[in-house]
Amino acid sequence: EKARHQIGYMPQQAQLDPQFPISVLDVVLTGQIDRCGKGLTGGFPKAAAGVAQAALAEVGLGDFIQKSFNRLSGGQRQRVLIARALCSEPELLLLDEPTSNIDPRSEENLYETLARLNRKMTILLVSHDIGFVSQFVKSVICVNHQVIIHPTSQINGTIIKEIYGGDFNLIRHDHRCDHTGHSHHDPFSSNREQL
Repeated sequence: EKARHQIGYMPQQAQLDPQFPISVLDVVLTGQIDRCGKGLTGGFPKAAAGVAQAALAEVGLGDFIQKSFNRLSGGQRQRVLIARALCSEPELLLLDEPTSNIDPRSEENLYETLARLNRKMTILLVSHDIGFVSQFVKSVICVNHQVIIHPTSQINGTIIKEIYGGDFNLIRHDHRCDHTGHSHHDPFSSNREQL
């Protein structure tokens, strides 16, 4: 029971009807239903709203409290779901494909948010994009009939081939263009802040 309150979970997709008129604040408050012990019919104490507002500020959406959840971009929705997971004030944050269906810029913003959160808590996330996620994490756990843990500095095409079979090229997808054009360079050669 105690462990359950120490874990925050963000699903890959929110199971919310896109036509249902729910505000961002109300979505985040649903992360406290179990904690408040009142369910949906008892309402939330004012302290719960304060926790929800702080969680939204933590993910950079403090001004979005009254906006309709269904009018947000994919990246904004993902950050709202992270705020909902933060409402339980977890020690461990579990994220299932947090960057699915969002554009590259939103993906980068999301990882920057996670880097800030990682200073206060442990974060475990599932991703199929090893090349991109490796830019932002300290270690990668590869699962394919076995579990192998590597620091990101050791991840390369050979290791991925040994684990998953087949040929792989790791390409950095930072999509930053300047006057010299678009670049796909080795994601493991640059210095970067780690999660």
